[in-house]
Amino acid sequence: MSKSPGERARDRSSFLWWPRRRSALLDAGLAALAALECASSSVTTVGGRIHLSATAQFGIAVFAALAGATLVLRRRWPAVPVVVALIVMPAVPSMVLLLVALYTLAETWEWPSRRRRVVALSALAYAETTGVILMSMFSPGEPVVEQPPLWGQLVLSLLVAAGATAAPVVTGLYVGARRRLIESLKDRAHGLETELDLLAEQARERARRARLEERTRIAREMHDVVAHRVSLMVVHAGALERIVAKDPEKAAQSAKLMGEVGRQALNELREILGVLRMSDETAPEPDSLAALPRLVDQSRAAGMAVILTVSGSRQEFTGEAEQTAYRVVQEGLTNAHKHAGGAQVSVLLAYAPNGVRVSVVNACPVGERAGAGLPSGGNGLVGMRERVVALGGTFSAGPERDGGFRVEAVLPSRLAIRDDRLV
Repeated sequence: MSKSPGERARDRSSFLWWPRRRSALLDAGLAALAALECASSSVTTVGGRIHLSATAQFGIAVFAALAGATLVLRRRWPAVPVVVALIVMPAVPSMVLLLVALYTLAETWEWPSRRRRVVALSALAYAETTGVILMSMFSPGEPVVEQPPLWGQLVLSLLVAAGATAAPVVTGLYVGARRRLIESLKDRAHGLETELDLLAEQARERARRARLEERTRIAREMHDVVAHRVSLMVVHAGALERIVAKDPEKAAQSAKLMGEVGRQALNELREILGVLRMSDETAPEPDSLAALPRLVDQSRAAGMAVILTVSGSRQEFTGEAEQTAYRVVQEGLTNAHKHAGGAQVSVLLAYAPNGVRVSVVNACPVGERAGAGLPSGGNGLVGMRERVVALGGTFSAGPERDGGFRVEAVLPSRLAIRDDRLV
């Protein structure tokens, strides 16, 4: 996984176990200060108690300086400076080493996964600091004019030791908890940013699919509406061509019907395209099963022998269901015009307890009017099947034994509307 620019910049500025070079400089400075304090305090403390040669004092100072220099390891091994401070404290007291080591121990070690180590070393440092302070009060030296009582010295030692040990530990715990909180918030923000990017990508994908589905729906509607009207126009035009010389009055009637069908096709095409600019309140009502007689009459006017049969008690279905059933009949009649001109066509609309069934069955075409020569893209029946299956219904289309052709669809009863509710 590629790193962010900030992470790459931190990698370039890191040095050994320090996250940044300035952190290494800070630790080096603290180690130098602690080494200087340890060296000076060792000469003062040990030299005041024991008479040593200059070489011995130098050796002790070097050893004390090395003890103070262990602060350079505080980020890599936080316990090392604390242990060293506890070891050398009786002879080499150093406040810088003790304070910084305890602070680092509490700040870098996660709480509460390692609380026992933090508590144990902090308690040991508190006890040892208290003992060192008491020892310094009872050390021989010049007499004190008014020496406080023993209990006062004990309370004073406890308070000073608390300030020297508890304060850096509490501060370290607070800073460490705050740092971990900030890191967790950054991780959460990064996770939310990643999630938002994923949601945005999903939204773009949904929008792309919605556009594709809408284009498919518009193309399907244009095919269902316009193809049927144009097929009727072609049929009327063929009839007009045959009878224009023999029967001018009937030819005029066919021309009138052809014009009416053409106007209906244009109106329906405008409605389909106009839907893109309409709201739900202004959208036109979809075609329904109640308009089937008018659809059948138009095919009859074009010279097709059509029989409409309606059975069962009339039920109302959802708008999409009724429009789908209407389109199935329309597609069946269009196919009959294209491939079975002059054949007997039966349209069935049957209401049943389990739903509604529509079918268009044409007999085997005979003679010269076997077909009107209309072009076919082969998408009508495929689109009908998709629409019916999407509503949970069944669709079938295929030849009959007598040479005819059947188009049939069944929509389930759950799409019926009862008491103004969808059940």
